[in-house]
Amino acid sequence: MDRFWKSAAFRLSLICGGLVVVSVILLSTAFYFGTVGVLMRGANDKIITAADRLAQSAKSGGAAQVATRIEQLLNDGVDSDTEIYLLADVEGKPVAGNIAMLDDAGSLDRVIDRNVVRNGRPSIGRMLLHRLPDGSLLVVGRDMSDLNEINALIWRAIGIGALLALVLSVVGTVFFRSRIERKIWAIRYAALDIEEAGNLKRRIPVSGESDEFARLSKDLNRMLDRIEHLMTGVRHVSNTIAHNLRTPLGRIRSHLEEALRGQTGDEKLVAAGRFAIIEIDDLITLLDKLLQIAEAELGTRRQIFEPIRLGDLVTNIFELYDAAAEATGVTLNKQIDGNPTIRGDKELLASALANLLDNALKYTGRPALIGVFATQQADRVTLLVHDDGPGIPAPERSNVLQRFYRLDHSQPGYGIGLSIVAAIIHLHEGTLQLEDATPGLIVRMVFPSVESIT
Repeated sequence: MDRFWKSAAFRLSLICGGLVVVSVILLSTAFYFGTVGVLMRGANDKIITAADRLAQSAKSGGAAQVATRIEQLLNDGVDSDTEIYLLADVEGKPVAGNIAMLDDAGSLDRVIDRNVVRNGRPSIGRMLLHRLPDGSLLVVGRDMSDLNEINALIWRAIGIGALLALVLSVVGTVFFRSRIERKIWAIRYAALDIEEAGNLKRRIPVSGESDEFARLSKDLNRMLDRIEHLMTGVRHVSNTIAHNLRTPLGRIRSHLEEALRGQTGDEKLVAAGRFAIIEIDDLITLLDKLLQIAEAELGTRRQIFEPIRLGDLVTNIFELYDAAAEATGVTLNKQIDGNPTIRGDKELLASALANLLDNALKYTGRPALIGVFATQQADRVTLLVHDDGPGIPAPERSNVLQRFYRLDHSQPGYGIGLSIVAAIIHLHEGTLQLEDATPGLIVRMVFPSVESIT
């Protein structure tokens, strides 16, 4: 029993069953007072009314007129099977009526229930006893046998209904507990398999029903898909980082070992030191970029977001790249429509745009044209970077957004430029799409405008 009570499914089912029983009891009580109670009150009202009329007759015509009136009422055929009347003189002898003499001790002028002998047959009567001005005793009442039968019938029905409700609540408690626990155990089994066996491929079975558990299972499966994707990405990133670190570290060690072997001149040592510094700077740059991606994905820098005018940002970046582009035969064009403004981190957005221009300068042929276009429409701001280079094949466009993925291994770099851009765009609640410029590539970035954010 302790195991059952510790089950939340059992407790919830038990509460629901208890509510059903309580509801049946309340409805039965309301039904009882709405039927038997009304009948009882109606009988009381009739008794009091009849007694008042006979008392008025006694005032106007005396006991003789009351006796005559009682005889008329008993023989008129109206309620003759239930009505009770009695008129007894001062000495206690019956004058008129259909019941034997009653003792009036302490029961005058109020409706009471008593056992009587009516027409020679014992019965339960509800009646009112009243003393007339001449001392006669007037009894007006109703045989309650039929109402008592109705009362007993209703109580039996209430008892049977309560018993059925109790049985159904117990059966429902067991049934619902088993169904809920079966659904919960399906989730637990999947979680245990993932936790103990490390089976990230395991998913929670989804029933054909559109209930809360089905929606929860779908949500958990999407979460597991995301976890599997992240874990796969972590393994890939770890392996790639290890590979990318091992190669330059191996080159540094080889150069230092060569410089220190035998009789080496100062110039060779200086050259080896400079080479080591360059390689280490590259590694620091790589680590800085990885930290930048991690920081963007965590969203910690959203706290310092402020309105950014993309026109000013693009102009500043163009001033940095204009001289280098002109020297290599690349033409930079920009077009700013209106005053597109978004809320964000100026340094991160500048880094994203700089990465895109770096890639365009690196992979676009010579001569080349690189353009940047920014506009604001309704609640969206669009920033485009396009070039007329070879572009990226459609099947590879999703791959190049992954860390350390490189299309051209002959070019220097680590393949994390576009992944940094993707992380920064996601941090700013924007979308990133790579499109064909025929020829070339279009990088489309869409952000919420300042008005839509606020």
